[in-house]
Amino acid sequence: MTTFADLGLSPKVLAAVEAAGYTTPTPIQADAIPHALERKDVLGIAQTGTGKTASFVLPMLTLLEKGRARARMPRTLILEPTRELAAQVEENFAKYGINHRLNVALLIGGVSFDEQMRKLERGADVLIATPGRMLDHFERGKLLLTGVEILVIDEADRMLDMGFIPDIERICKLIPFTRQTLFFSATMPPEITKLTEQFLHSPVRIEVAKAATTAATVTQRLVKSGKKDWEKRAVLRDLIRAENDELKNAIIFCNRKKDVAELFRSLVKHDFDAGALHGDMDQRARMAMLAGFREGKLRLLVASDVAARGLDIPEVSHVFNFDVPIHSEDYVHRIGRTGRAGRSGKAFTLVTASDAKYLASIEKLIGNDIEWHDGDLSTLAPSTETEEAPRHSRNARGGKSGERRESSRSRRDTKPDMDAPALPQVDAPSMSDHDISEPSMPESRQPEHETPMPRAEKPHREAIRKSNDERRGRPQHEHGPSHDRHRRNYRDRDDEPAPLGFGDDIPAFMLIDAKI
Repeated sequence: MTTFADLGLSPKVLAAVEAAGYTTPTPIQADAIPHALERKDVLGIAQTGTGKTASFVLPMLTLLEKGRARARMPRTLILEPTRELAAQVEENFAKYGINHRLNVALLIGGVSFDEQMRKLERGADVLIATPGRMLDHFERGKLLLTGVEILVIDEADRMLDMGFIPDIERICKLIPFTRQTLFFSATMPPEITKLTEQFLHSPVRIEVAKAATTAATVTQRLVKSGKKDWEKRAVLRDLIRAENDELKNAIIFCNRKKDVAELFRSLVKHDFDAGALHGDMDQRARMAMLAGFREGKLRLLVASDVAARGLDIPEVSHVFNFDVPIHSEDYVHRIGRTGRAGRSGKAFTLVTASDAKYLASIEKLIGNDIEWHDGDLSTLAPSTETEEAPRHSRNARGGKSGERRESSRSRRDTKPDMDAPALPQVDAPSMSDHDISEPSMPESRQPEHETPMPRAEKPHREAIRKSNDERRGRPQHEHGPSHDRHRRNYRDRDDEPAPLGFGDDIPAFMLIDAKI
């Protein structure tokens, strides 16, 4: 059996690996590390959770033991698609580089430029960055790339999805042609294969498993659901409760950031221990949320695909896909958050009738049919769409009826403040199990609203109008739309003398005697 000592790593690196508790390398590590130590270009493809990060961190630490970085000129560059992945790679260098005195600089958004510039001024042996922030420093003249010896592009297919390819092409032109380049990803679509021909020179292709395959340790199930959001939330809550003690912690993936926020509030409202993570959050809040989930302070983490790639949280027991991912490759990355490092895990995907084409694409990609948890969509109860259709009539002008306005107003009054801090709430005993956006009862059972009565006129307005009528000698009933139009337009007629001052329209409050 191959051990880390057989791969050619330096004694300092081997001591750090042993201190971390690892003795046997994973297949991708065993195949990639020797080629990386020989300074060959490497194209590595392996399932998520197989240790790709250590496949480039460990040989880089060995190669960097000779030499020293100069100000603004990093020796190595690692590009990551998200801030979380970049921060995670930095943690790997801190863990495995404990016996080295290397300067590591992290350039990501959401953090002060000044602190990052100070690290670059001291000289960075390792520069870990997202492409956008790194180019910002370069354009400000705070970074020189002519000294880069090793370039690592992690999650290469994600770079393509996020539109980073033009930035990567620009960066590769700024780096010496003689560099060593390492590509790592769990999937390798044809577009990325073509790009590797531009960036890599005679690369060693290492494919320890078929691209886009899922780990055998993950139990995958499909769960039928109605297409309404409140129906899906109810199905998800039932799944979480059914797993009971088997669910240690779980990541729940949504396709949109808006859905992440809504689902998070719904789970908290129903007394679940949940947190949220998406790209619009402040960087400190994102890192704090991830830290809380890793440390077991949170049981459920509702997230967008920002948490689907490369995040190493080894003991995630469950993954729930609240939405079927639009891109089939994302399914592989999402469920790869569980069943890592040989552990077992479960992945449930909520499927509606409109998700059929996305599900077919996923099953075609992974080469297997996914089993249904409790019957497929054909066993789903008839759609409740008729109950959800607009049920209130509209008046002749197209506006909503009084009943519709009243019911919508009552719903708004019960909706929680979106900006208020989302704290766990305990439902009253009389509340149903549905959350805030679910219909409370069928329309036929809703109480009928009485026709709103005309609003009584305020006493002081009535007194002023009466005073004006008495002064002008006009009865009150003359007031109406036609009279108002007459008053508005009398100045446009030329057959009457022009009024002095206000004419007959002196406001009543101006007739009050002044107190001297």
